[in-house]
Amino acid sequence: MELLLVFALVLLAAILISGYAHRTVLSTTVLFLVAGFLLGDGMLGVIPLTPTDPTVTIVSSLALFIVLFTDGQEVGLRDLRAAWRLPGRALLLGMPITFGITTVLGVWMLGFSWPEALLVAAVLAPTDPVFASAIVGRQEIPYRVRHLLGVESGLNDGLALPVVLFLIAASGGPDVEPMVLAWELGLGVAVGIVVPVVVSWLVRLRVFARTPLYAALTPIAVALIVLGICTTTEANLYLAAYAAGMTIATVSPEMRNAFHAFGGQVSELFKLLAILLFGALISPALLADVPWTGYLFALLLLVFARPVAVELSLVGSGLPWEEKLTAAWFGPKGFASVLYGLFVLASGAPSAEFMFHVIVVAIVFSIVAHSSTDVPIAAWFARKEAEDRDRARSAPAAPAPTSGPPGAGPAEPTET
Repeated sequence: MELLLVFALVLLAAILISGYAHRTVLSTTVLFLVAGFLLGDGMLGVIPLTPTDPTVTIVSSLALFIVLFTDGQEVGLRDLRAAWRLPGRALLLGMPITFGITTVLGVWMLGFSWPEALLVAAVLAPTDPVFASAIVGRQEIPYRVRHLLGVESGLNDGLALPVVLFLIAASGGPDVEPMVLAWELGLGVAVGIVVPVVVSWLVRLRVFARTPLYAALTPIAVALIVLGICTTTEANLYLAAYAAGMTIATVSPEMRNAFHAFGGQVSELFKLLAILLFGALISPALLADVPWTGYLFALLLLVFARPVAVELSLVGSGLPWEEKLTAAWFGPKGFASVLYGLFVLASGAPSAEFMFHVIVVAIVFSIVAHSSTDVPIAAWFARKEAEDRDRARSAPAAPAPTSGPPGAGPAEPTET
């Protein structure tokens, strides 16, 4: 009950300052993170949570599921077919390059063995849609950048999971079966496609009649069915959520429209609750356990590993420099990395606790940096667009083309 009351009070505080936060670098996300830290077991003890508490895993998993389900509905199959090249570059080139740079930094700066450094890199390689949505949801940002970040963050969580599990085994944790993992990933995608298709077909049958209220609940039923099947069958929850969202956007736009406003509110609530819980896991003892090289490592992930990797992956893409720089900067770490970090902590690997602490510091750096820079970057793009419009209006009109001697009148238009 203490957690519910604390969350409600911090939520009220966030509501009261949200107008300022929307216009400035003040961040409601950081407010929840700091509140969790101050009220956690390591400080005031109001929220007595440990990393092994099931509440942390459940809330983080649900938050990631809801956001992936909601964000997947922003990308229908037709949209993806029309604009897959930029997200493909980020996933197939940018993510492996980030992985490689992070691995080298972990060995060089923190003394990890190669399997341990690879594991930390795999946990931190995926970007998180929960925090990427802060920039993806801003209409001032060019659509190409928002599309790139949205698709990338939606898919790379599921892609990183098998790598994380394999590397946990290589670092001294429990073994995994490759075929079992492949089955779980494939089953997750199948569930995410089949359930929305079947529900969409059912609601179109004339034998059934829906009231407007219950019609609006249809996408919620889809989400709950997908969630229930995945938790029962061990299908990959996150690939299923994103596949279900994309399938809804493709086969049933009216279902997507019914869910849009409600889905955004629910995902925001779960995001903020999960951040509060994550903040409560951070203690002065945890932060003191990480040497100064660990903090430098986290900083270099922000300003070097991800930016360099994405810039390299977008060479020759034709994007303007400011759009490439925005895509390179916004590689936030979040709940996927928290969950995978908890897997590492529970693995029993020799350096599991230290690896988890380094992962926590990197996530904290990312939350603070990325949630505090979305507003200034969006404002910069808005000013640039306004200046371009003013420049276009004030530019002198080009003279009409003529043929023949002066006074002969304008030339006839030519076909192109």
